[in-house]
Amino acid sequence: MLNIITLGDERLKKHSILVPDFNGEINHLIEQMFETMYQNKGIGLSAVQVGNMFRIFITNIEKDEPRVFINPELIETSLEQETFEEGCLSVPEINADVIRPAAVKFQAWNQKGRPFSLDADNLLARVIQHELDHLNGILFLDRIDHKKKERLIRHYKQLQKK
Repeated sequence: MLNIITLGDERLKKHSILVPDFNGEINHLIEQMFETMYQNKGIGLSAVQVGNMFRIFITNIEKDEPRVFINPELIETSLEQETFEEGCLSVPEINADVIRPAAVKFQAWNQKGRPFSLDADNLLARVIQHELDHLNGILFLDRIDHKKKERLIRHYKQLQKK
């Protein structure tokens, strides 16, 4: 299992780099990411959260198959927005309501190096957007009111001292 980096680690603020080559090393990383996500009871995990700066994330929400997104690109978002409470394995025990587009269209490469596109809505759309944010150095806390963000970060730091 891989270690999940948490709030305060500067890597979480950096843009990830494109995966140049689909090889055994990438496949091994993806397998370890799934193991780590399942062990931590997550539904999405980006490579940056385990200290790897490649543009990779995975998802596995209820009633959906496990998915791998390599070098993902957001193609389109819906005009309709939804508010939903989000949490993050890199910011444990902290949740906040985040407004995001209700539906998205993505393209990416799968684990076998094949391109695909995907129209997603509901929870899958939200998880995809959350994980893509990680690849762009954005945390869900960056998408909420500044004062609420500061309050939640103070609370997070207090929890870490315990």
